[in-house]
Amino acid sequence: MTGTVEIPVTKVERSKLNDIPLENIPFGKYFTDHMLEADYENGEWKNVEIKPYQPLLLSPSLAALHYGQAIFEGIKAYKNQDGEAFIFRPYDNFRRFNLSAERMQMPTVPEEIFIEGMRKLIELDSNWIPAKADHSLYIRPFMFSADEVIGVKPSDNYKFLIILSPTGPYYAAPMRIYVEEKYVRAVEGGIGFAKAAGNYGGSMLATAEAKKKGYDQVLWTDALTHKNVQEIGTMNVFFVFGNTAVTPDLGQGTILDGVTRSSVITLLKDMGYQVEERAISIDEVIAAYKSGVGVEVFGTGTAATVSLIRELRYKDFVMEFDVDKWKAATEIKRKMAAIREGREADKHGWLHKI
Repeated sequence: MTGTVEIPVTKVERSKLNDIPLENIPFGKYFTDHMLEADYENGEWKNVEIKPYQPLLLSPSLAALHYGQAIFEGIKAYKNQDGEAFIFRPYDNFRRFNLSAERMQMPTVPEEIFIEGMRKLIELDSNWIPAKADHSLYIRPFMFSADEVIGVKPSDNYKFLIILSPTGPYYAAPMRIYVEEKYVRAVEGGIGFAKAAGNYGGSMLATAEAKKKGYDQVLWTDALTHKNVQEIGTMNVFFVFGNTAVTPDLGQGTILDGVTRSSVITLLKDMGYQVEERAISIDEVIAAYKSGVGVEVFGTGTAATVSLIRELRYKDFVMEFDVDKWKAATEIKRKMAAIREGREADKHGWLHKI
């Protein structure tokens, strides 16, 4: 498909917004009035439309249900202090979505469907964007294989959709994190860098066991030594030692190239911090903690934005952090909010007006 695609719109007769207050909304529970849907058939994208949010009719033999060809993205739209609506860095998510598609042997989605379809959908449902601090409209583009056949091979047919969900803060309070040594999220040569559904399905047992111990999430470690840290649950992770911020590098393809991660790296550099993207072991973190160096630990992600971490547990050693004394993480969180709300200049061109 090339050029401009026409996207017909069928509107709801009555908005559900009348029944849902846009304050303190739990993540991922409510969805807006409309969705975008498109089909990939016979080597091309077709049937692109925006229509009322509704269930899908799927065959029990649907390939995605059996073999896991499914990917997604997470993006957010905000309203600034003047009530104008913006999408945060959608082109970065668009590029990452198609990288995931290529890794999972799925067709790439054209810009005129992904970006323009998203913009048109949000424009239609813009009243659903909460005009409140730490609130946003979460955007979920996703694609899955749609062949109705049992057989381990890439499908010939796919379905792409975008749905929207108003949301409040994801992790409201500073988190307690358990360093995982038994289970593995990703290995070099695997699909850790892709935003594939299976990555999240495979993480649930470790997370459930950590929660039984009183922790919010796990910090994954590498598969070979269980020493080098990777991601925290649904987030990238940063460690700040004095004037140096360290985050795991992307070289082995085991962690997600987070859009918020990239934004935080840029802001840290703007603030005068030295940023190192490299392997970092849990032993290095423990040594810094024991030496009395001020250590800050925080997670970054689209859903969570910036989440402070008040406790890390590795084996039986517990590191407790006084988040009230932190400078880097709290300033990053403040600056991200200020840029989104139009109180600070968007000098990096991250906000795309709807």
